[in-house]
Amino acid sequence: MDYEISTQMSADPRMDLTERPTRILHTMMRVMDLQRSLDFYIGAMGMQLVRRQDYPTGRFTLAFLGYGAEDDSTVLELTHNWDQTEPYAQGTAWGHIAIAVTDIHAVCADLAEFGVNIVRPPGPMKHSATLIAFIEDPDGYKIELIQRA
Repeated sequence: MDYEISTQMSADPRMDLTERPTRILHTMMRVMDLQRSLDFYIGAMGMQLVRRQDYPTGRFTLAFLGYGAEDDSTVLELTHNWDQTEPYAQGTAWGHIAIAVTDIHAVCADLAEFGVNIVRPPGPMKHSATLIAFIEDPDGYKIELIQRA
């Protein structure tokens, strides 16, 4: 079935344009083993640790990672609850995060050598020529790699 999306605004904007949100700041994921996740996102994915803060009274740590500074890039927030003993249920609404790559085949080969689980090897997306692949982080979260020129 085909659907059309209207390009006209269907409702009045709730805010003045100057007061609207301007960008996504971060995405948060809970992780079981912070060091293992840092090793994956920094070592395998090439991100940088932007900042880290321990909260001893709350018994958790926040680590922010990305490919640029928080003031001009979207980052990934890893939340490690110190007392969590059971793996988190990822739920059925969660999909994946997506990361742009310039050579998907080379990136997947490097990630495979690093021991990363490649759950869908590089290839065209269904009904499209866009090249994609899917990998998993240490907690089983899906990451889509999308080749961009």
